[in-house]
This record gives sequence, structure tokens and C-alpha cells, in this order.
Amino acid sequence: MSIKNEPKIKNPLIAAIREQLEHRALWMYLLCDEAYKKGLPSEAYAPDAIKRCGLYQGSLLREKGGKGDSLRGLKKALFSKFAQLVFEMDIKQCDDDHLSIDFHYCPLVKAWQKQGCTDEEISRLCDHAMCGDRGIAESFGCVLDLPKTIGRGDDICEIRFHRPGK
Repeated sequence: MSIKNEPKIKNPLIAAIREQLEHRALWMYLLCDEAYKKGLPSEAYAPDAIKRCGLYQGSLLREKGGKGDSLRGLKKALFSKFAQLVFEMDIKQCDDDHLSIDFHYCPLVKAWQKQGCTDEEISRLCDHAMCGDRGIAESFGCVLDLPKTIGRGDDICEIRFHRPGK
């Protein structure tokens, strides 16, 4: 396995939160694996279902952030200090039309690694999982670019929300 994904922050509370996220990633993996065994590739359903979840979550986050479709509101509502610690994030840019964050650790990838998934499987599962973030972006009138992801073997995830044309 060539994907590098080890946390630097070892706080017990942060570790417990990561375990909850790993558990969600385990469900996702097992659902995809069982469907595949029954002849249904995950590409046939997972991206659409996970994006629906992101669209729903995005609508709630727009209310919670209190700033309409501003990406400042998304940062406030979704990328709290705890989230920043869990994913070992660096906020690179945040304004109404841009939100750029680097993640240095991913508990979802860790869950898939614990299951013995191949790098190819992890890359596919990661892309499926990011459909939720794509749905969140869409609900804010934005798009999501992922120049780098840990799931593809990069050293970080570069998460780039931006409003088209800005």
C-alpha cells in the first residue's frame, strides 16, 4: 500500500472523533463491497446517492452558517476548530467566493486502509465520498476542485471551493 496517511495530532478526543468518521467510511465500504458482489458496481449508485446527501447537508449548512451562499458561512458551519484538528487542516483562503483548505490526514482513508483496500479501491471510494462535498459546493452555487487527494496517493487533499467565474 503506497498511500501515506498518518495523523500527527494524537489527542484522545480527536482520536475518538476520527473513529466515528472511520465507522461511517467502513459502512460505505461494506455497502459498496456487498453491492459489487451482487453485480452492481459502486459507480452505478454511490456517487449519486452521496451527492444527494451533500446537497441536503449543504442546504442545512447555508442556514447554520448564517451567510447565505457565502463560503465564509460554509467555513464557519462545517470547518470548525474541531474539524480542523480531526483532518489536520490548513485554511489557505476564505472569502465569499473561495474556500481553499489543505487536509493533511483523512480518517476515511484510514478506515479503508484498515480493511485492506487496495490503493485503487481507496481512490474510487475517496472519489465517491467527495461527491458529498461536491453536493455541498453545488448548494452554495459553487464547484469543488480537488487538485490533490490523499486517496489518490498525494501527500495532502487540496479542497478548493469556488464560485464559477471568480
